[in-house]
Amino acid sequence: MSQRTRRQFLEDSMFATAAALAGGASALGAETEAGARSATDRLGVAIVGARGRGNSHIAAYSKRRDTSVLYICDPDESVGEKRAREAGRRQGGRPVKHVLDFREALADPRVDIVSIATPNHWHALASIWAMQAGKDVYVEKPGSYCVAEGRQLVDTARSLGRICQVGLQSRSNLGMRQAMEFLHAGGIGSIQTVRGLCYKRRSPIGPTVDKSAPPNLDYDLWLGPAANSTVQRQRFHHDWHWQWAYGGGELGNQGIHQMDLARWGLNVNSHADSVFSFGGRFGPSDAAETADTQTVIHEIKDSQVIFEVRGLKTKRVRDARVGVIFEGEDGFLVAASYSSGVVFDRKGKELRTFLGGGDHFANFISAIRSRRHADLHADVETAHYSSSLCHTGNISYRLGRPMPIEQAQLAISESPRGDKVVDAFARLARHLADNEVPIDSKLILGPRLRFDKTAECFADNEAANALLSRDYRAPFVLPPKSV
Repeated sequence: MSQRTRRQFLEDSMFATAAALAGGASALGAETEAGARSATDRLGVAIVGARGRGNSHIAAYSKRRDTSVLYICDPDESVGEKRAREAGRRQGGRPVKHVLDFREALADPRVDIVSIATPNHWHALASIWAMQAGKDVYVEKPGSYCVAEGRQLVDTARSLGRICQVGLQSRSNLGMRQAMEFLHAGGIGSIQTVRGLCYKRRSPIGPTVDKSAPPNLDYDLWLGPAANSTVQRQRFHHDWHWQWAYGGGELGNQGIHQMDLARWGLNVNSHADSVFSFGGRFGPSDAAETADTQTVIHEIKDSQVIFEVRGLKTKRVRDARVGVIFEGEDGFLVAASYSSGVVFDRKGKELRTFLGGGDHFANFISAIRSRRHADLHADVETAHYSSSLCHTGNISYRLGRPMPIEQAQLAISESPRGDKVVDAFARLARHLADNEVPIDSKLILGPRLRFDKTAECFADNEAANALLSRDYRAPFVLPPKSV
């Protein structure tokens, strides 16, 4: 299909979708009921994004007897064609078509599921377009690029009666589910503090460059809603995580899993009351913009969630590098993986262990059969509240002012923020000292921001509110909220 023909096809398809939406939510609701499938029906799948996690999606759906991968959608022709051939072989020779633009797959009535593993800046828009086209959606974490997108995802799923699961796989793992039930039953008493850890050594991504996109890649499609710009990094794939136009740094990459576990363990189904962040980028100068060393502190009811990013060399905490530590009045629970939790008493004696995996995709398929979003382990609204912990943490950081580490430490010690905050800053300062970062190096000290959980905006800070959304590049624009 030529570029001109494809463009006209997409315009016609989107026009048809808009016409269907004009019929109102009641008509779409009726379509949802009529579209309920029996357990023996094979569901057609379009996978959007074929690298990294996308390959895991291909493996998950192609091995099932009740799903059939019909499309691999990827703007990189060489990757997409290869993955389409592999998917076909994996599912016994059933053909799989590669398309550059996933909107071609949306127009195919055989497609029931759109499974999204794109870079973060595409998550919400791809999900919303898919749901408007009558598809159910599985989207990788964090599910949104910003807070406003998360809310619109929730509203779209609810108004159209679609099933939307986010890739927070821990929620389907038996060991983690049992650990959370233990916490909710008061297993370690009242939880005062939750420490999230992302101690991942990250190498510099190289100097800022001005280069062309890889060959065989439709860069306009890859950019989507992001501003038009040349590539500003040496490695095109993955390193977009560390540039604000496309990702949310380590918080949006790894930290969303631990933020979700923290909120789940506290049994709180809402946003945090406030957020405060400090940190910086202290490794060798490179093209990355996000922090490699960062602390984010959320106040949630009577507890604090303290999340620590360490991109430089660092030691484990309670034998965990990436995980969550729940500190209760009667003991600790350490979740150092996606599927386990270990309980200790206050003296450090191990009391019990929870362990066991699960199948997040199977849970998604089950909810599609039942047509009940409450059956999902990581419904889009669940992900929205957890992702906002990452988004708002980055907002505080991005609004911060640089100052020498020693000066920032003095400012923290003199502020009425509590001992836990002072301790968290002291840990960060020791970490930088261990990595021989000079004390006169600049650290970003963000503002403490109060969050209106009902209105989903910050109180009395317009600069922060401006970062709750983003500017969209036409035609890759979120639909009006009324749709």
